[in-house]
Amino acid sequence: MQMRRQKGFTLVELLLVVAIMGIISAIVIPNMVSAINHARQKRSMADLHLLGAALEAYFVDYNYFPRVAIASASTTDWAAYLTPMYMRRVPEFDGWLRQYLAKTSTTGQAYTIWSKGRAGTGVEGSGGPQTSFDAAIVFANGQFVQWPEGLQTN
Repeated sequence: MQMRRQKGFTLVELLLVVAIMGIISAIVIPNMVSAINHARQKRSMADLHLLGAALEAYFVDYNYFPRVAIASASTTDWAAYLTPMYMRRVPEFDGWLRQYLAKTSTTGQAYTIWSKGRAGTGVEGSGGPQTSFDAAIVFANGQFVQWPEGLQTN
């Protein structure tokens, strides 16, 4: 009697493939999440820089920055002043879909715009380079005063 050979995978082969896939995903997923957060940071920084350039152009024309009614408002309060002459659309949300915050000095000679970071807990400050995705990104008077730099944690 001739034995018929079964086609297919053995249980050991299947377990080995699943184990290899688990090891690869354990390496790839954290790196992918970090890359996504890094891209969100860079997008937020680009938005802040473009908005700052539009504010600087407005200042050149009027000799003051557009004033907002309250001390800490959103960037959409500037939309009436900046669109469509200085920029097509004023960015409202950062890379994590949190609203940008903005303020202008009472004299109209200074401005600050910032993103609260990934967790939404970052505070406006002049902390220089930061290494956390949760830290705020702050742009004031044409330059970053708090920004992400180096390897980001958490």
